[in-house]
Amino acid sequence: MFVDQVKVYVKAGDGGNGSVAFRREIYEPKGGPAGGDGGNGGDVVFEVDEGLNTLMDFRYQRHFKAKRGENGMGKSMHGKNADPLKVSVPPGTTVKIAETGEVIADLVTHKQTAIIAKGGRGGRGNIRFTSARNRAPEIAENGEPGEELEVQLELKVLADVGLVGFPSVGKSTLLSTVSAARPKIADYHFTTLAPNLGVVETSDHRSFVMADLPGLIEGAHEGVGLGYQFLKHVERTRVIVHVIDMSSFEGRDPYEDYVTINRELKQYDQRLEEKPQIIVANKMDMPEAENHLQGFKEKIDADIQVYPISAFTKEGLHDLLFAIADLLDKTPKFEMQEEKEEERVVYRHKQEEDDFKITRDSDGAYVISGNKIERLFKMTDFSHDESVQRFSRQLRKLGVDNALRKRGASDGDTVRLLDFEFEFIE
Repeated sequence: MFVDQVKVYVKAGDGGNGSVAFRREIYEPKGGPAGGDGGNGGDVVFEVDEGLNTLMDFRYQRHFKAKRGENGMGKSMHGKNADPLKVSVPPGTTVKIAETGEVIADLVTHKQTAIIAKGGRGGRGNIRFTSARNRAPEIAENGEPGEELEVQLELKVLADVGLVGFPSVGKSTLLSTVSAARPKIADYHFTTLAPNLGVVETSDHRSFVMADLPGLIEGAHEGVGLGYQFLKHVERTRVIVHVIDMSSFEGRDPYEDYVTINRELKQYDQRLEEKPQIIVANKMDMPEAENHLQGFKEKIDADIQVYPISAFTKEGLHDLLFAIADLLDKTPKFEMQEEKEEERVVYRHKQEEDDFKITRDSDGAYVISGNKIERLFKMTDFSHDESVQRFSRQLRKLGVDNALRKRGASDGDTVRLLDFEFEFIE
């Protein structure tokens, strides 16, 4: 079992701004307020699609942004809510907050959904602020900002394809050539000590997971070398790609390598012999490789297909990948079995945070921060005096004034909130 993972940025839509508008009447120059509310911003929603089995698509698109709601209009017309942005993910995808590692969604079944980023509420128009003391308010809210965060997607996968073969036959080079994986490659045995995972995509957009498994040696079924560690991973693959060094660079006979590897697989578990297998003759760019290939073909059954390639020069890779994809299309999938049952988390809301906090900058200014107070600030339309006065009242109600006094703020001190500065007045 392997873990494929990728980080993506999601941004929910901002709410639309509320409108300041008035009904014009013959006997009342201003009439009554008629500014409608802004529409809600779109959520970013992840939805399970059972047709997907990798996170390949997220390597090409890593930013997802939902649309903002429409602004409110006159005549009490509200702005339209934005549609949610639905993002398809494969079954078994776990979504974590990248910064903290907190799991916010565990998506398992087809069509299961989770809201990953919540769209902002639409700002209220001036029709919402009418009171007996203020019959024609010139005040409206900006839309609430949508949530934005970086999340890490993790998908536990069974490799579709397992690369097997003696050490140094070119498995790591092949994987690095056909995928974005970057395994360690060197001219000594057992460079690969743990499986490397890569997602491969063919030119007709079929994708599959390929694993470069540690080199197998004679006696592995008895625990020699990496032994059972290697063979356990082979069990979890659907198709075996048997890579053979056709150059005989290390003095080994290609046919003897082929027989030895298959014997080890069978002696470990006879069911491995039944797995579909593709034979790859690698290093065909080397001298004498063509002669060795002809000799190899004479010793195996005539109906066994051998794919000659050079992972180094990329010769023959197109036909090989298509052959693997075609074989996978005909090979049934099997269910992943967890070693232990874990609690499934559909969605966990964030813990409540303080309304605000106060710190000091190096120049002595008091800095106010916090999600709630920053959200109120962004929703305030400072082009209207009544909106500014309302924001001041909100600060006092939250206890900001008293908190500044406790921190030692006095008349004339500078207070910062995001990019806005104002003077503290007793």
